[in-house]
Amino acid sequence: MRISSTKAVSSRAHLFYLCRLNAIAEAGTMNESLEIHCLTTEYKTNPLGIDVKHPRLSWKIAASENNVLQDAYRIQVAASVEELEEETSLLWDSGKVESSQSIHIEYAGEELKSGERAYWRVKVWTGESESEWNSGSDFWEMGLLDASNWQAEWISATMEDDLTKAGPVPMFRKEFTAAKEIVSARAYVTSLGIYELRINGERVGDALFTPGWTSYNKRLQYQTYDVADMLNEARGGENAIAATVGDGWYRGHLAGWADPNRNHYGNELALLLQLELEYEDGSKETIATDSSWKNSTGPIRAADFYHGETYDARLEKQGWDEPGYDDPEWIEVKILDHSKEMLMTQIGPPVRRMFEINPVEILTTPEGDLVVDMGQNMVGWIKFTVRGGEGQTVKLCHAEVLDKEGNFYTDNLKGAKQEVSYTFAEEGEITFEPHFTFQGFRYFTVEGLDYMPSLENFVGEVIYSDIPLAGSFTCSDPLINKLQENIQWGQRGNFVDVPTDCPQRQERLGWTGDAQVFAPTAAFNMDVASFFTKWMGDLAADQREDGSVGHIIPFLDVLGEGGFGSAAWADAAAVIPYTIYQYYGDTRILENQYESMKGWVEYMRVAAGDGYLYNTGFHYGDWLAYATDNSDYPGATTDKDIISSAYFAYSTSILVKTAEILGKAKDVRFYSGLLEKIKVAFDDEFISRNGRVGSNTQTAYALALAFNLVPEEKEAQAAERYASDIRKFGHITTGFVGTPLVCLVLSKYGYNEEAFNLLTRKEY
Repeated sequence: MRISSTKAVSSRAHLFYLCRLNAIAEAGTMNESLEIHCLTTEYKTNPLGIDVKHPRLSWKIAASENNVLQDAYRIQVAASVEELEEETSLLWDSGKVESSQSIHIEYAGEELKSGERAYWRVKVWTGESESEWNSGSDFWEMGLLDASNWQAEWISATMEDDLTKAGPVPMFRKEFTAAKEIVSARAYVTSLGIYELRINGERVGDALFTPGWTSYNKRLQYQTYDVADMLNEARGGENAIAATVGDGWYRGHLAGWADPNRNHYGNELALLLQLELEYEDGSKETIATDSSWKNSTGPIRAADFYHGETYDARLEKQGWDEPGYDDPEWIEVKILDHSKEMLMTQIGPPVRRMFEINPVEILTTPEGDLVVDMGQNMVGWIKFTVRGGEGQTVKLCHAEVLDKEGNFYTDNLKGAKQEVSYTFAEEGEITFEPHFTFQGFRYFTVEGLDYMPSLENFVGEVIYSDIPLAGSFTCSDPLINKLQENIQWGQRGNFVDVPTDCPQRQERLGWTGDAQVFAPTAAFNMDVASFFTKWMGDLAADQREDGSVGHIIPFLDVLGEGGFGSAAWADAAAVIPYTIYQYYGDTRILENQYESMKGWVEYMRVAAGDGYLYNTGFHYGDWLAYATDNSDYPGATTDKDIISSAYFAYSTSILVKTAEILGKAKDVRFYSGLLEKIKVAFDDEFISRNGRVGSNTQTAYALALAFNLVPEEKEAQAAERYASDIRKFGHITTGFVGTPLVCLVLSKYGYNEEAFNLLTRKEY
């Protein structure tokens, strides 16, 4: 099966998963004895730099027998492994707790201060068996908990920039001498832009596009690194810290259809870094960004997510990231007056290089382009090894498809160039990969070589947020298996720090509607709890005071006043937190997002007024619904008022359930009453006496039946009308909103054959 569009895969994914085909959770290996493993703190293993003062602890158990259940647990926490083993000066001892719970156990001990570390261990009881303590080497470490902890200053480059396009990427550096022998070193780093950090000639960490994409003016993540092993730690040891900062989401092109489409968050790139050293005698020193740092530019002449990267090796500064480099031509940085109040530790998983794939074919198109076929739509970039001479430039251009004549096709990119070029400094062979860009593609052209390359010259580096696989599915039907494979590829490519609509053209934005309809499928496939927790924080941060939610998160001001409040899009505020709760038992996301959820429902309540129908404002409706040429109503689409009012009821029902979980009795009573009024209004306005739902479309029936809006006495008739429409067409006529519910509703009312036929049908 050939993928021509990552976005197309997404809609098929909804149809597939919501046929109630259950994903099979990955099973852990059962050991001969009772063991505890997979200890995590706030979804992470041994996290550095967290800012949750009462983090939640989780673990798994493994046993030699089946059906072994935990009956009780005991957790101990201490400031050191020794204190933990000796059970002295414990920060917390839960005592034996009779409970089967092994996830989200909240630390209830003394709050830690900035930079402090806590070690923890757990033992469990299962019936008559008692486990040993686990090793006790698991830990969490606090980050910088207050803006006042930051001694560093924002530093910015001093060169003039053409703000209308991507320009040379600034480079920053500083050298220092270790005053004594270093025993511990933490680097706290963030940027306005996306950074790569280097110490003594080596890259720090493997995370990409740090600090990630958030609502920068309200929430800006920083990363924490243990860099002790990278330093010349001996007394008198010479060290160099260096960083490059690219435009990224902060200053690069976003929303290519808008004007302006750059500099959405600011027009000056900047670096903030604080290196905290502890010496053997217990004394401490801080090396931080300040006016003593220097800056310059180098070989990266332009870098942009949409347009690619331009690299000129003739401008490389050899040794710039090492101690002893001669930098008299480098210029002192300028101090940027920028707040630190919005700083927060990294919440979600970082973007990483996850695996590599190899090309399958090199071909020449009818128009004469040299094209390499990766055999798979992917998101990332090409690492290439080629030969050339001084001043020679090699350029790679990327695309998803070839046209029907077999020529390279880029019209669907809508202006995103997706080009990577490398200019040789001297004759020889090089291996290159870009730093601050990524592409969505299957094919790429190669220009500028004076010989025919081989497949071995190219490797596809697949990148996405480092989210572990949570479930898998296989069956006897190879096409369904291929569909599942395509779904996973689509999820990887669109989960690059935020959930996006597409990874290739001049958009790549966090559309809320796309995210909320795909969230249940995403949770079947991967462990997305922290990924969505981070993104939902941005949704709440960008939510307006009246409760309306943006169509895109992080929100971009170019959308203006009309960029808020669309039904099914803004409902991500309620749907996604509740989905995470359903899949992970995470009540904290409900606590954190409750006011946001309530705010969105209140916005709709006020807009609906005494009629209890949310039918005002702009709505996308059943976006990209298929045409119904052989319908009784040719070209008919679902009334947007049906969709918006149905989602008004749905989000209100979620709010009621959430209020019940959180013990908010007053809200339970109020919003339960509101929900009943919405249902009555919906029935009066859109449902006939014999179960016909207004618009008479698949989406209209799917929404009304899935969201329990059809009165009991009309349900059977409405469900039969819906199934009859499915049988009549033999295919879906739904768009974004209806597709996720199609097979779910058929199954709910016993029409399993119709659901299966939809899934396996090869024709439209």
